[in-house]
Amino acid sequence: MTDEGGATAGTWVGFSAMTLGMFMAVLDIQIVVTSLPDISEALSIEPDRMSWVQTAYLIAEVIAIPLTGLLTRVFSLRWLFVGALTLFTVASAACAASHGFETLIVARVVQGFAGGVLIPSVFSAVFLLFPFRQQGIATTLAGVMAVLAPTVGPLVGGWITQTYSWHWLFLVNVAPGIVAAAIAARFLPREAGEYTHVRTLDVASLILMAIALAALEIGLKDAPKHGWVSLRVLGLLALSLIAGFAFVRRSLGRSQPIVDLSALADRNFAIGCFLSFTLGIGLYGSVYLMPVFLGFVREHGPLDIGHIMLVTGVAQLVTAPIAVELERRVDGRLLMLAGFALFAVGLGLSAFQTSETDFDEMLVPQILRGSAIMFCLLPPTRLALCQFPPERVADASGLFNLMRNLGGAIGLALIDTVIYGRAPILAEEIGQRLKSGDVSVAPLVGIPAETIATATTRTIDAAMIETVRPLVERAGLVSAINEAWAMLAVITALALLALPFVRGQKSRAAFATLRTT
Repeated sequence: MTDEGGATAGTWVGFSAMTLGMFMAVLDIQIVVTSLPDISEALSIEPDRMSWVQTAYLIAEVIAIPLTGLLTRVFSLRWLFVGALTLFTVASAACAASHGFETLIVARVVQGFAGGVLIPSVFSAVFLLFPFRQQGIATTLAGVMAVLAPTVGPLVGGWITQTYSWHWLFLVNVAPGIVAAAIAARFLPREAGEYTHVRTLDVASLILMAIALAALEIGLKDAPKHGWVSLRVLGLLALSLIAGFAFVRRSLGRSQPIVDLSALADRNFAIGCFLSFTLGIGLYGSVYLMPVFLGFVREHGPLDIGHIMLVTGVAQLVTAPIAVELERRVDGRLLMLAGFALFAVGLGLSAFQTSETDFDEMLVPQILRGSAIMFCLLPPTRLALCQFPPERVADASGLFNLMRNLGGAIGLALIDTVIYGRAPILAEEIGQRLKSGDVSVAPLVGIPAETIATATTRTIDAAMIETVRPLVERAGLVSAINEAWAMLAVITALALLALPFVRGQKSRAAFATLRTT
């Protein structure tokens, strides 16, 4: 812990290295997905198995995140981060050297587990390394790196894919990983680990938690394809529920659980986790929906998609220092109210897209979402974590960050369900309206209104049907994507309902005293 005089320059350098490592871990998820077809072709992997390249990483990541508290106590923050980043770097090189499906998946599991440790470690460091008055700046630096990575991911991935081979999607992590690990080892404060915690490790709880999270992740991945009520998906979700219940019951009955679930008894922490969960749905959902629309509807390449999506990142960077200053002076509840309301509006404005929507029409919604992100991240992070003593911060940070990732996983499953479930239905409805001469669908389909108006008086032959069919299917996809945007907006707006229940926080002076005792 630092004193209230402020963290040293070396601590800031070490913390900056930590944020770089976290940025790499988050970015890796985004840039790899842009080149899955290239990897599939190069390694002769069947396309229907390629989704496991991402799923394996995500499963390992969500298992690692809640374990960060235990691992921090065992190894210390400094050596846990250095070890995890080193492992992430080695696993990245192993991914690039893979010659088949099995070796790639094993390397991705190791990479995902190491990457999952990096994210909550950084947010723990905010409250462990810095006095109260500097935590806003540190949280902002961490938050910018965490949410900027999904925004620039398509741009970086597209550029690497078009310029180099797929191997560089992984090799790009090696040099920054070595540098960041070396800097963190040199400058982060030295603290001794408590290796005796390994002896008290509850292996049964660890297995139950791994089963619960893995089954949930796989079930969410398969739900859009197989159906939410299919035997496969219901079985996975039931397994997750049963294992999760057993894990919670066992953990609450132990004096040294692997995850401190008692933190959820704190109202503000529980609300902070709910807000993190909601932000995960909106953040990861919006970053997913834009490439889907721009790629399948507008038929842009990865690099062009990245350029368009960069607007969100620029808006976020511009508003970050404003968020830091306001967070010092304004009630956090008001900032969260403004942030989630603005984010919901930005999502809702994207629910009115047509097949001709492009950069100009996406500009304002992106600016609104990018401007809101730090207000949806900075105050909830302080709300959730700042009241805990140092020995409980790492566990609380793991749960807090896990909720954001789970929100993202659930959000993506819901989006795919809406898109691939509703698109054929909406396309059929649009086709029927075309046949009846409904000119209101002309802008959506992209054909002249007069053509629709005269359709009922002319014979519609097979050639005309085949000409119009792709336009109708595209219009159905656009409508389904719009419904997904609207769903994200409604879910994000629901976060506002939790704000009246936030318990008034102590004075900043009181917190400053707490952090130094």
